[in-house]
Formats: sequence, structure tokens, C-alpha cells
Amino acid sequence: MRIDLHTHSTASDGTDTPAELVRNAAAAGLDVVALTDHDTTRGYAEAIAALPEGLTLVTGAELSCRIDGVGLHMLAYLFDPEEPELAAERELVRDDRVPRARAMVGKLQELGVPVTWEQVARIAGDGSVGRPHVAEALVELGVVPDVSGAFTPEWLADGGRAYVEKHELDPFDAIRLVKAAGGVTVFAHPLAVKRGEVVPESAIARLAEAGLDGIEVDHMDHDEATRARLRGLAKELGLLATGSSDYHGTRKTCRLGDFTTDPEIYGEITRRATGAFPVPGTGGPA
Repeated sequence: MRIDLHTHSTASDGTDTPAELVRNAAAAGLDVVALTDHDTTRGYAEAIAALPEGLTLVTGAELSCRIDGVGLHMLAYLFDPEEPELAAERELVRDDRVPRARAMVGKLQELGVPVTWEQVARIAGDGSVGRPHVAEALVELGVVPDVSGAFTPEWLADGGRAYVEKHELDPFDAIRLVKAAGGVTVFAHPLAVKRGEVVPESAIARLAEAGLDGIEVDHMDHDEATRARLRGLAKELGLLATGSSDYHGTRKTCRLGDFTTDPEIYGEITRRATGAFPVPGTGGPA
């Protein structure tokens, strides 16, 4: 089985619609794909309606969190999307995205970049606007060569010149809320140092004590040594070790299935979940 547990659609900051994403996942030879848009479940219905036969969809979300001043992302799988407390927190994060993006545009303008809110809104379309959309505007303007080039201290990285904070969950609250909604939590790309400051391993241990289920080990932003280090940490802390592409369509260079999760780990995730269940494809429209 080929299992990719971290992808994004146009419901947040990917370039594939949810329907396109599941069709592309099947074409890439995946057996299981998780839709984990940022702080939203809006893509679920479209993805399920288009789900090809032979592909299983894991519903999820990537929750924006912050601990001790450091941002982190928490993958939440197979939770009840209607659970009111978790839904309210996701809404708070989403509601903060537009004013935050507008503020980043303002900072960039002060730095002499001729970016406009209209440009960023056009790029975001119907998705939940975020830094990747602002980054793509910088690419369009020729300020940076690619989206990754915008995530530096000079521009949009945490603490960067044009960075603006947003409403984010405390990760301990995120774990509690996802668990209460019957879901499973995995810390996304925990040592992706190229993205900015990362949380110390001591914090990962505290999250494990609080009920964190796993950490994303195999990821494009982890080199081989980092993956080995994280695999050892997962074993030490009793955490599941997952692998994922973090696919964003054409917005990033990674491809569906570039990194995958062991079937036994996937099986354990599904065993722990009670809020929702994987959806088997029955043959969506071509």
C-alpha cells in the first residue's frame, strides 16, 4: 500500500481542487490519501464525491498552533468535523487569515514591494488565504524565485520583516480538542529548520505526555540525518512515525507520494480514531 497522509487543495493553499487532488492521487498510484487543508474541512464533500475506485480518503486538517512563541502545525485525522468546540477554534483561526494577510501586504508595501491585496486575493481564490498566497504574489512580481524563497527572514518566515502573527491554538489544547472529537494528532514536519525556528525535543516530549499520537518523520523538509533522529525520538517517546508529501499542487516542488506512511502505522491511526472513518472510493466522475 502507498499511503500519503498530508496534502492540500484549493480549500486552503493548494492549487488542485479537492476533486483534482483525489484524481491525481489515484493517478500517482496511491492507495490512501489524506486531505489536510489548513484549519478547514471545506474540501471534504467535493473530494468524497470525486473519489476514484481503489483510493481511500482520510479526512483531516492541519491546525495552526504556537508554543513558547514558536509556530507549529498539528495534523488532525479522522475527527468529527461537527464537534462544536473544535469547529469554533478552526473558525477563529480562519477568520484571522484575511486581516493577517492584509497586514502582510501592508508591510511588504512599506518595504517597497508593489504587491496589492487584490493580487493576493486573486491568487487565493476561494481558498483560506495564507502566507503561501502572499509568497506566490512575490514570485509573480519577481521578488523571489519561488514560493520557498519567500519563507526567509527577509520576507515571510516567522519573525521576518513582513511576518504578521495570527490567532493560533495552543498545541496542548489542540490535542485535547482533537481527542474529544474522536481524532488522532500528528506533529507535522517538527524539525523543518529551513522554515524557521522549531520547537525543542523537550517540547515534543511534553506533547507526547499530553496525548500526541505521532510525529511526521519522512518529509521533504527533513534531511536523512533529521529523519533518523526523529525516528529514534518517536521510538523513545512511543509515538507513531508517519511520512507524507505535504503536496500543494504546483505551489511546491513535492509530488504526491514522494514520502509515504507504513501501512501498520496507518492501521494504528485508523484503530485509534472514533470521530470519523476512512472513505473508500466507489468511482467518482472522471
